[in-house]
Amino acid sequence: MPNIKSAKKRLRQNIVLRERNRSRRSFVRNRCKNVIQAVKDGNVEEAERLFRVATKALDQASAKRIIHKNAAARKKSRLSAQIRKLKTGA
Repeated sequence: MPNIKSAKKRLRQNIVLRERNRSRRSFVRNRCKNVIQAVKDGNVEEAERLFRVATKALDQASAKRIIHKNAAARKKSRLSAQIRKLKTGA
């Protein structure tokens, strides 16, 4: 436990920020899972709509450094590849 006043404040801030980051990361993961589920169901239109939502969430999270920008780019690329594969197969 911190003894110095500024260290106590940093501890309080870190707890709040950690919870906020966990919530934002969870939000992004859920958006990506929704796209994957739509692809598995074979619903192209729904997958494309959800992909736009997921892309926005990924971009916002990477801008706030919740996730690394390259990780966001990789996730977007893989999701779009799944949608492309669904379109060509359909």
